[in-house]
Amino acid sequence: MSALNQPSLRGVSAGRKVKDRVVQVLVYVAFLLAVIPLLSVLWTVVSKGAKRFDPDFFTHSLNGIGANDAGGGAYHAIIGTVEQVVLASVIAIPIGVLTAVYLVEYGRDSRLAKLVSFFVDVMTGLPSIVAGLFILAFWLLLLGFSYSGFAGAMALSILMMPTVVRAAEEMLKLVPNDLREASYALGVPRWRTICFVILPTAFTGIITGIMLAIARVMGETAPLLLTVFVTSAINNNPFKGPQMALPLFIFDQAQRPNDVAINRAWAAALTLIVIIMLLNLVARVIARLRKPVSR
Repeated sequence: MSALNQPSLRGVSAGRKVKDRVVQVLVYVAFLLAVIPLLSVLWTVVSKGAKRFDPDFFTHSLNGIGANDAGGGAYHAIIGTVEQVVLASVIAIPIGVLTAVYLVEYGRDSRLAKLVSFFVDVMTGLPSIVAGLFILAFWLLLLGFSYSGFAGAMALSILMMPTVVRAAEEMLKLVPNDLREASYALGVPRWRTICFVILPTAFTGIITGIMLAIARVMGETAPLLLTVFVTSAINNNPFKGPQMALPLFIFDQAQRPNDVAINRAWAAALTLIVIIMLLNLVARVIARLRKPVSR
């Protein structure tokens, strides 16, 4: 009887092996289809951006440089991007993390928590230009403030908040309840449990979410066009006057009909990619240093 069943077992085993091999091939093909466009974009940006990726590009602005003149750089745009993203992070990260703490630790199934969660979902799909229009209408037109890097930072913070909230919320949900219960059993107040037990445990995932939010807003152009404007001069004060940013620099140079400006645009795009990669590298290093040591 066992001898009669043996061929069928072999047939089933062979069929499973074939299916496994087919699925494996499909996974590899899907991976290649996803990687090829990415490598193509990287190769294009690196090969074309390297033509102007020199020290002058990082130490000079376009002040006094004509449309068809060689030289000049994106120093003013780099300064603007860094200042605007830092200000946006200062606004969005505390609000986003505190909102996630409320949703997970305090709100649970309350009506207010459900309402907040609903509006976070709505903000996640918010077009970037709508955030720029809101700041334009409220900050510039209604309150009468002028174009500035701070106005752009407020628009970027609106786009950052939902990503930070969702990332922090998911990481806080992954913290085991045993840690909370152990802390409460020792008589530790809830706020101290959140600050010294829950947040440090979820720190690595929260940092990753924050880096994703920063990477998203760092390349936004539409809200900055409406709130920051465009300038060729260096403006180190984000609270006064128009200020450049790398996405605006790319947009401004790419629409000029000459190779000199186009090369500057490609170099700025490469600079933006390098900055985002460095930020992700720093986040990974921080996460590795803060990783709990198993004993």
